[in-house]
Amino acid sequence: MAEKTDWEMKAANLLKAELKRKGVTYAQLVERLAQLGIDEKEANIRNKLSRGKFTAAFMLGCFAAIEAETVRL
Repeated sequence: MAEKTDWEMKAANLLKAELKRKGVTYAQLVERLAQLGIDEKEANIRNKLSRGKFTAAFMLGCFAAIEAETVRL
């Protein structure tokens, strides 16, 4: 299995931190993404964040779903 790059780890940690800041669980994220027309399963989200491999579009969709207007880098 390929090791995560620094950028993948940073992206995953950034998204996890915003979820935690907003108090949103993966299950709640699934529901919120569905309201935006984005079909994801909780297991898929967990895997994406664990691997750190996801698209910028996925990350932006997550930020929109949790109503993150600003992101702390």
